[in-house]
Amino acid sequence: MSSPPVPAASPRPRQRRKEARPAELTAAALRLFVDNGFAATRLEDVARLAGVSKGALYLYFENKEALFEAVVREGILPTLEEGEAMIAAHRGCRAELLRALVLGWWELVGATPYGGIPKLIIAEARNFPGVVHFYHEQVINRGRRLLAQVLQEGMDSGEFRPMPLATAVDLVLAPVLMLTIWRHSIHGVLGDMPQHEPGLYLQTHLDLLLQGLLRQPGSTA
Repeated sequence: MSSPPVPAASPRPRQRRKEARPAELTAAALRLFVDNGFAATRLEDVARLAGVSKGALYLYFENKEALFEAVVREGILPTLEEGEAMIAAHRGCRAELLRALVLGWWELVGATPYGGIPKLIIAEARNFPGVVHFYHEQVINRGRRLLAQVLQEGMDSGEFRPMPLATAVDLVLAPVLMLTIWRHSIHGVLGDMPQHEPGLYLQTHLDLLLQGLLRQPGSTA
């Protein structure tokens, strides 16, 4: 009597890579957001670039706005948190702290693909107000509060001369924002112009800025 046939082994279910997939999706989304803009980025393209199905993407992100928010939380908010920690721990002159914050932001955000996000926000603000409100609250307002704290402490200690705080914050940020926009727009056509070499540009900006901020010897409030 022959032995009964051995049933074929059931195929093992495909195992999902632990903790890898969300990071792959946000990395793919960042690339497409920066290259194509928010409107032109499709979730199926993000999934394809990440090597997953569109259905797998929806396991983690319910829509494109949620995916964008995850990109910002993953890549930009940690830099703001680091800046806030630097301010809390800093003892000494505020001029050097301000210099470290600006150069640190450029190194961790501006010089990376995340530096393309401000251009995206400016270009598509009117069409996607929800995305703009999120970015404004989570990044712009938080970054402004961070710089305002440093400037106010410098004015309170007498290291910086008195000036309108909100305007001073804008003047710290505007040249840095211009550099990031250049790097993710005109740079793609013309390359680096000598005046926009990032190291030279930022050091010159900071030198001029701090000359204007620092109280001169013998000056009065």
